[in-house]
Amino acid sequence: MKRIQKNPDMLEEYDFNKGVQGKYAKSYVEGTNVVIIEPDLAKVFPDHDSVNQALRSLVEIIRRHKKLA
Repeated sequence: MKRIQKNPDMLEEYDFNKGVQGKYAKSYVEGTNVVIIEPDLAKVFPDHDSVNQALRSLVEIIRRHKKLA
């Protein structure tokens, strides 16, 4: 059996016996919608709902501005 190198971040009580390798590989290859925001923005927008609300407001402003132009 191949000896696995110990990772200092992995605790002995972690049990991966029922884990499935590659469970999300297909969806990852197809693309993801995860967006990483900078820490200063994360303080202002603490969750996905606040980010979505701000972006929808911005989209509405842009649409109104285009109609006026």
